Amino acid sequence: MPIDAAKALAAEPRTGEITWDRRDVQLYHLGIGAGVPATDPDELRYTLESRLHVLPSFATVAGSGSPGVISGLSMPGVEVDLARVLHGGQRLEIHRPIPVTGRATATGRIAAVYDKGKAAVLVMRTEVADADGPLWTNDAQIFVRGEGGWGGDRGPSARLEPPSGEPDKVVERTVREDQALLYRLSGDYNPLHADPEFAKLAGFDRPILHGLCTYGITLKAVVDTLLDGDVGRVRGYATRFAGVVFPGETLRIRMWRGEDAVRVAVSAVQRDDAPVLADTLVEHS
Repeated sequence: MPIDAAKALAAEPRTGEITWDRRDVQLYHLGIGAGVPATDPDELRYTLESRLHVLPSFATVAGSGSPGVISGLSMPGVEVDLARVLHGGQRLEIHRPIPVTGRATATGRIAAVYDKGKAAVLVMRTEVADADGPLWTNDAQIFVRGEGGWGGDRGPSARLEPPSGEPDKVVERTVREDQALLYRLSGDYNPLHADPEFAKLAGFDRPILHGLCTYGITLKAVVDTLLDGDVGRVRGYATRFAGVVFPGETLRIRMWRGEDAVRVAVSAVQRDDAPVLADTLVEHS
């Protein structure tokens, strides 16, 4: 079996130094569609160095060298075909606001391996801290199709009860035709998002948008719409990737306001509101 759960869980964590600067932050923000309109004061907080703040989902690409999802797929006990890999979900915990320029230590390990029958799920955890203490913890849930069925633990369900009532806010965000090509410059060079031939091998008619790009687009919409544009209010952000997005499509983002959290559902407008992000929760102060 390409995935040896016991070996993967017992493997030593991988630790490395990561750095980022304002250019990395600006490039990430542009990669998730910030800067439209270009002279809007609210958008300049994402693009202009003199006003720059950091959207917390930047944590998913900060210091994109290592450790990360791709390096996690080469951990001891894990040997998989990249064409069978899909990002199933993401959970981010923010311990304090992310600085515009940083140097930190990232420690990555496989925190769990679940057997879903027709697929295996790897939970890749990355904990990041700088000289002042913990910054964030990232959990990426990675589905590896065709690698389940060994009788292992199925793991917890990520499904939430559907939000009740009409959403408090609904916004639409158009994904640029070249959005995946721009977003991948932040460090995720998986050919699934750029190479038509590779996309066909993975079962798609054409390259798809990175799930984490949709993740960032959605968090920005929540911050700008319901959190007064204050990125420092975000405490946690979790989602399940329920479907793909193709560059050029329009995302419909529905938001339900709670006392200390926002429930979100995201769909693709042109495909009869096909689900894209589900079980999505933004925790905030």
